[in-house]
Amino acid sequence: MSIPYSLIESPEALHEALVQFESDRWLTVDTEFQRERTYRARLCLVQVGNGRFNALFDALKLDLQPLWDRLARTDTLKVMHSADQDNEVFVQLTGACFQPLFDTQIAATLLGIGDQIGYAGLVKAQIGTEIDKSMSRTDWTRRPLPDKALDYAAADVHYLAEIYPQLQAALEQRGRETWLAEDSARLCETERYITNPEQAWKRLKGLGRLRAGEQHVAAALAAWREIEAEQKDRPRRWILGDAAILILAQRQPKSTEEIAALKIEGVSERLCQILAESVLPSAYKNQQTEPLVLDQRPDDVYKKRLKRLSSAVREHAERLGVPAGFLAPRADVERLLNQGTEADIPLLSGWRRAQAGNDLLEIREQIYSNTDS
Repeated sequence: MSIPYSLIESPEALHEALVQFESDRWLTVDTEFQRERTYRARLCLVQVGNGRFNALFDALKLDLQPLWDRLARTDTLKVMHSADQDNEVFVQLTGACFQPLFDTQIAATLLGIGDQIGYAGLVKAQIGTEIDKSMSRTDWTRRPLPDKALDYAAADVHYLAEIYPQLQAALEQRGRETWLAEDSARLCETERYITNPEQAWKRLKGLGRLRAGEQHVAAALAAWREIEAEQKDRPRRWILGDAAILILAQRQPKSTEEIAALKIEGVSERLCQILAESVLPSAYKNQQTEPLVLDQRPDDVYKKRLKRLSSAVREHAERLGVPAGFLAPRADVERLLNQGTEADIPLLSGWRRAQAGNDLLEIREQIYSNTDS
């Protein structure tokens, strides 16, 4: 089936397309971008549909401010599938997400259709149509884009217009439309998509294996990397890899020669010089005695408690017909076990708290009150 669309490449065509969307109460939205070689995603195409008309806006040729103004209207629901990466691009370009949002991946999960189901899988499940995914690795910076790639991009919003009413009706039937609105709104929190260099250490895996002072050196290196990557618009790993940060923080070389002697993959001679002359000396001054993270090696009692609480989470998830990880990821279960009511997790707010969180807090108290546990 050929999907009708209009490729929008001029200001005049952009204006005419927005007239088509002027009175719509909901719009389907998707983006295509490239970021394999950059820190920031390079937006290439924005697809918008309303069930009657599909427009593909060429972001490399247009000033999209009029489109952003239209999508920013709060009287129009934006229907998207797995909107987090698209939201990251929107925050990068406009400073905010477009609300209100209806995320069809979340809706499908709430309805038991799939756990983080992909768009093609959802289209297949809901309307029986197979999407050709051969263009998913398209170079979206290419111009002109091949017709097959444009067809693929148009499909991303075309079928959403058919699926959205089905999901909305099913959610209303089950009384879960407010659950969807709550989770979709959480995806639109701007701070989710803004990286603070001082918090970049939270991306590092294995930090807990380092001593306290070493952790702070690693944090300083991660902050430097974040700033460098953003300024040079290069992927973080091209600046300095995670493994390299941990090795440098642990070994703490003092000179170019000492760094070179470690033979760290990806650390060039020039980078050795930069690290030795400015980056590492500053990082070493940052060492503190209070660790950023604890290398918690759980004992048998802790493991038993966590197992009991995790089992209770699974039971509640089964009752609700949602994946346990959607109700509460393992990290959140651990935070609930360790912090109780002080845990700042989705499980203790909104529909999750009403449906499961309060019960799980009581179960936690029972676990700790049982001296055999």
